Amino acid sequence: SSSLSCYIMNHCFGSCFTMMIVFFLFFYFLLIHRFKETRKDDVWLVDFYAPWCGYCKKLEPVWREVGAELRSSGSPVRVGMIDATAHTGVAAEFAVRGYPTIKLFKGDLSYNYKGPRTKDAIIEFANRVAGPVVRPLPSKQMFEHIMKRHDVLFVYVGGDSTLKDKYIEVASEQIINTYFFSASEEVLPEVVTLNEVPAVVVFKDGAYFVYDEYADGSLSSWVTKERFQSYLLIDGFTLYDLAESDFQFGYMDGNDYINSLIMGEVTVPSIIILNASNEQYFLPSEPVETMEQLIHFMNSVLDGTSQAQGGDNFFQRLKRLAYDGKSTVMSVFRSSPILGCFLFGLPIAVISLMCYGICTASVSDDASEDLEPLQREGLTEDEEEEEEEEEDVGQGQKAPMELKGPNEPGKEELGKKNMKSKKVD
Repeated sequence: SSSLSCYIMNHCFGSCFTMMIVFFLFFYFLLIHRFKETRKDDVWLVDFYAPWCGYCKKLEPVWREVGAELRSSGSPVRVGMIDATAHTGVAAEFAVRGYPTIKLFKGDLSYNYKGPRTKDAIIEFANRVAGPVVRPLPSKQMFEHIMKRHDVLFVYVGGDSTLKDKYIEVASEQIINTYFFSASEEVLPEVVTLNEVPAVVVFKDGAYFVYDEYADGSLSSWVTKERFQSYLLIDGFTLYDLAESDFQFGYMDGNDYINSLIMGEVTVPSIIILNASNEQYFLPSEPVETMEQLIHFMNSVLDGTSQAQGGDNFFQRLKRLAYDGKSTVMSVFRSSPILGCFLFGLPIAVISLMCYGICTASVSDDASEDLEPLQREGLTEDEEEEEEEEEDVGQGQKAPMELKGPNEPGKEELGKKNMKSKKVD
């Protein structure tokens, strides 16, 4: 009876567990189907991940916090996750090539998120992109409030025009990076004077700059260049966005990232000029302590007299590959020495044993071949003759053998008896 009850319990437990898995998979595929059907009607923020990806696992708790906060704040943004390795068709449809990839879908448009993997940064991105492309500023109070919240502010001033159409088009592309607003001329601060309206104005660094189509070129390139402050904190996510600007000043907190970039050690504080388009960098030949020295260093880079280092040629790529491998090994040992010893020590030990076995096998063969002449060198003449006789026997030649029975005398005893018999005779 006990065996029967155990069997029934195990069978029921197994059936319930199987039903739970089936229900979970059905619910999961239902969500995927619902996403594909309703993604154009709703705003979706989706994390495309891979189960084996370490960065994806690190992002998972942050992603849950993002979903909980957006839901509690009443945001229209719906948050989801898709296993790109299980749904390869969906991943290929949205051009997912790395993990994790964060995308926001809004109607027929999709926006890639390239900022820091933090809760606040992701939520700010979702709320910015999910809202209107161009937000109106109806009053001076609203304008002052927005000015306090944002370091860089783009504002279109005026009514309907060709410039406004271009502004909306650029805003649709650049909304992933910054905010865009529109206002009437009466809403602007009194210190702002415009020669003509309509106009596009950027407010930053305590000043404002007006877009000039003839001097600044296309509106898109002007927005790309002006969306940064004159002096800002640079991290790994914003560094390569700065490559599209002409000359950008900034600072980094610490030297960890720049060390990995130049594959060397930079003292703090230091000044470095980086060309992010080809990964070349310039270091001053002497410490920069005055404004004149800084200007001289910048001019030497601009006129080509300063020596460029680094780059993206074949040799530098090999060097970076070796540097990244070394950095990975060191980071593993720093974070978990035991795991590092197991991951790297075990293969090295196996390879060492294999090499040792191969070397000892070859040495033993050579030693067996050289053993015979070495042994013969220490033999006397009688021992050599006896050994040669044994070799002849081994090769099939008959050698004289001395046989004697258990009670028969040997040759020496027979010889002595014969001598005695001769003497008697």
